[in-house]
Amino acid sequence: MAAISAVAFVSPSHNSPFLRFPFSNLERIPPATPTLHDSCNSCINNPSPFRISKTPLGRWFHASSLAMDRSNSGRHTHDGRESQHLSNKKVYRRHRQNVDLPPVLPKNKKKPFPIPIQKMLQLSRQDKKLAEKGIEKPLKPPKNGLLVPELIPVAYEVLDYWKVLIRGLSQLMNVVTVYGCSKCPEVHVGPVGHQIQGCHGTGSEQRRNYHSWVKGSINDVLIPIESYHLFDPFGRRIKHETRFDYDRIPAVVELCIQAGADLPEYPSRRRTSPIRMLGKKVIDRGGYMEEPKPQCPEDYMSLLVELDTYGAKLEQPLLLSADKTRKLAETTLKAYSTVRRGVRQLMKEYSVKACGYCSEVHVGPWGHNVKLCGAFKHQWRDGKHGWQDATLDEVIPHNYVWHVCDPNGPPLRTALRRYYGKAPAVVEVCVQAGAEIPESYKPMMRLDIIVPDSEEARLVA
Repeated sequence: MAAISAVAFVSPSHNSPFLRFPFSNLERIPPATPTLHDSCNSCINNPSPFRISKTPLGRWFHASSLAMDRSNSGRHTHDGRESQHLSNKKVYRRHRQNVDLPPVLPKNKKKPFPIPIQKMLQLSRQDKKLAEKGIEKPLKPPKNGLLVPELIPVAYEVLDYWKVLIRGLSQLMNVVTVYGCSKCPEVHVGPVGHQIQGCHGTGSEQRRNYHSWVKGSINDVLIPIESYHLFDPFGRRIKHETRFDYDRIPAVVELCIQAGADLPEYPSRRRTSPIRMLGKKVIDRGGYMEEPKPQCPEDYMSLLVELDTYGAKLEQPLLLSADKTRKLAETTLKAYSTVRRGVRQLMKEYSVKACGYCSEVHVGPWGHNVKLCGAFKHQWRDGKHGWQDATLDEVIPHNYVWHVCDPNGPPLRTALRRYYGKAPAVVEVCVQAGAEIPESYKPMMRLDIIVPDSEEARLVA
């Protein structure tokens, strides 16, 4: 009787919800492997991939065993799918198909902080607590005025490749045509200016937003970002009245000088003892030193041709063959990537400040006090700059231009602009001169997209 009662307890009627719950879930679960249908000869007549006893007790035990088997097989299947998903994710990160360009920041707002404001406030509170206790701020090179020995070779390498980059671009400008709009900052690299209606300069309404193209220069390809040269970055700040006493040189060159590169034309103070700070106040900087007198102007002109884009116009053009032009383009492209990589490495240690409203850049621990900011709400700041930590794109702007797949083809048009890609102006010049496209710039150039005709574009969803 005990056995009969036990069977009666586990064998309720078919309408019991206790038995309906496993079967309702069981019917929704797909078979674990597609070969289960092939292993059973009765699958042709029976659509179910398993045989279930007709008694309720048999249905329950078969359902339990099947659920356990499928849970185990599903675990292995899930692990396999997860590993495959991770591998596909790594492949996607390594070979991205298309990448959107960084958004254009509005001019009526301040730039976002590269470092979160919460972290800056936390560091400021820590410095304030140490200053209240009379404890000096712990500083490491180069924050204490000393050089970082490991970065001195990097500074010389960046300086050498910077010269190669300017020299190569000045020669490639004679092979590749560059246009610039006379009414807006738009730049185009190609034999003919594009016909994309995107001009918002003066008189754009009369021209239906078409650009007014003129012959461009190297400054349109490599945007010059200059900074004041400081003999002592930890010395006296530059005031508005004394701004003409300091030279303006490229920010990349000034960063290399402060990182340890020695140029006789632009001397820099090399400290042997560190500075001492209590909070935000410098209590010991080793005294002030007068900057030595500059060298003769002839040395300045020779150095200007090598380090400044404005001096590159003084070089005479050279006639190069197709093979030499391609090698020159590859060398210039390699120099461009090396300069960006080296500057990124230097900026991790040495302070570079940028205005949060305009394009002014200052290399040093603090910004200058020159009142020349004319950007958003400059009246509230009396023309002073809003200094914050600079990014790599602010020191070496990319200056994106439309990528021309076929320079000998028809000009780019507004109706097909969503099929075109973009690339930095330096990369586009080198690519049209014969250099191979780098892997890092292929996603944004949209090389896998076939540009349709204007009539075919209407049929594209």
